[in-house]
Amino acid sequence: MYSEKVMDHFANPRNVGELENANAVGQVGNAKCGDIMKIYMDIEDDTIKDVRFKTFGCGAAIATSSMATEMVKGKSVDEALSLTNKAVMEALDGLPPEKIHCSVLAEEAIKAAIDNYRSRNGDSEHSGCSECGVCCYKCNDVGANEDK
Repeated sequence: MYSEKVMDHFANPRNVGELENANAVGQVGNAKCGDIMKIYMDIEDDTIKDVRFKTFGCGAAIATSSMATEMVKGKSVDEALSLTNKAVMEALDGLPPEKIHCSVLAEEAIKAAIDNYRSRNGDSEHSGCSECGVCCYKCNDVGANEDK
């Protein structure tokens, strides 16, 4: 059912926990399954110097969070924004169809954290959404975006 890489990232997740001096924080959730992901980043000179996550959810949610943080650590903000859920799934050697929404959450959490960073740094385009005041991703029905 799950690949060895998924099982490894579930059993031995990388970059777990809060980042005390994070200057970018994004949180997303899926009301259908109850998964919640929170990503913390330390961004300096447009580069993600450090990244951590806290995820409440199934093994696939934990594995995709772990893999996504590994994939963006050390990358530029623009490179991190180009991360797709498909790339996360490929890096994990696939996910069962019913768990694709977990990779979507990981992608959206990264984007939400970067939007938060830009908002904190005066980018008015990323000043939070009118519904939740945090980001454009938190309020979306992420499960509806599984085909990304």
